[in-house]
Amino acid sequence: MTALSPLAAETIPTPDALSIRPELPEDDGWIEALHEISFGPGRFARAAYRVRERIGVDPSLSHIAEVKGERAASVRMTPIAIGGVKGYMLGPLMTDPAYRKQGAGRALVRHVCDLALARDGIAFVLLVGDFAYYGPLGFEKTVLRAIRFPGPVDPERVLVLAPDAGLKDVLAGNVGPWV
Repeated sequence: MTALSPLAAETIPTPDALSIRPELPEDDGWIEALHEISFGPGRFARAAYRVRERIGVDPSLSHIAEVKGERAASVRMTPIAIGGVKGYMLGPLMTDPAYRKQGAGRALVRHVCDLALARDGIAFVLLVGDFAYYGPLGFEKTVLRAIRFPGPVDPERVLVLAPDAGLKDVLAGNVGPWV
């Protein structure tokens, strides 16, 4: 692990500067603009977007991180099942470019994953993302091509966080809604 430079250490918000709150209707415009900045017009073709579009997000797990009272990052969660096992799909996670590399995104991931995994019957949180970013947060790679999305995804980027360490080795099937 590399040490943070003095400059980087100054950009990490202190606990009193960082807050997390539920997403509100008045955040919609800001979130849509952030989607465009973060993912561009190609976001609508992504398999994860298709899952969210078909199933819908859980508003109780849609949160905003603020730094000194300013919106900095957003995350949403979608209730999914894979092979009859209930979980959530994390995403999109987006951070305003002015607040990147300051810890707001990681704080949001930890927060919503803790909330989701504390719920009865929830076994995992899944995402399609960079292992370098999500690995330190506890996410692990799944068995290649064992989890099927409604569109192409890079199987190397399918990651899971689960209290049962062995779940990553047996979780398999189509991503779909809870039944």
